[in-house]
Amino acid sequence: LNDPDLRKSILGFHLEGPYISPKQGFRGAHLEKNIRNPDWAEFSNLQKAAQNGIKLITLAPESEGALSFIENSIKSGIKVSLGHHNGNTEQINAAVNAGASISTHLGNGCANLIDRHLNPLWPQLANSKLTATLIADGFHLNTEELQCFYKMKGQENTVLVSDALDLAGMPPGEYIRDGRKILLTKNVAKYPAENVLAGAASPIDLCVTNMMKATNCGLKNAINMATKNPAKAMGFGNIGEIKIGNLANLILFSIENEKIVIEKTIIEGKVVYSKN
Repeated sequence: LNDPDLRKSILGFHLEGPYISPKQGFRGAHLEKNIRNPDWAEFSNLQKAAQNGIKLITLAPESEGALSFIENSIKSGIKVSLGHHNGNTEQINAAVNAGASISTHLGNGCANLIDRHLNPLWPQLANSKLTATLIADGFHLNTEELQCFYKMKGQENTVLVSDALDLAGMPPGEYIRDGRKILLTKNVAKYPAENVLAGAASPIDLCVTNMMKATNCGLKNAINMATKNPAKAMGFGNIGEIKIGNLANLILFSIENEKIVIEKTIIEGKVVYSKN
């Protein structure tokens, strides 16, 4: 992050783990050996190393010590999201009452086979205090899931995320990551050894267009789900929408053949990328 303009565009870090479920499927592609129960003392050291840059943490509500950890996080101004977990209704609602307000890539970070009644999806969808983040790349969720999740959460409580990993943009093929073989396709990364996805490889603009196609939500609502809504969910008051007093962080784009084409990127009023 040597580019000062790039640093300006990064408002903080999302710590997705290590305080998640160790169970196969629910942990996704996270290494089991790194997973553990929430530890506030350990996290405080991580936060110091990040120079207070960790703004969001994803954890499993069923893990030992989760509720007190959530309370400490909220007191420290850190948003808490539920993800990569197998929490039941009681555990999820208790986490929300403690301050958790987001669901990390809902519908993913979940075992391939779950109970049709007792699973972590229904209570998160039913709880109106949870904002759902969705990976609408066309691989992490199918069209019907996007439609149902959108109908249940509504436009205001739906956030689009790319979940793109560090291999995004690299040529398709096999890569060794954390000592494991990861298969990168043109659209998504897979962890074949456990038959789970290992992250996305598409930019957020694809999620915007896919969401419009799946739900007929319209361009404005889809853009809000990728800009205004995440800013609101994170409590960032000076970004996410165009209004007086907000930072002039803008993306100018056109739509060609149902695809978003980025023309210019502007950070705090300065053009940092131009197509031409």
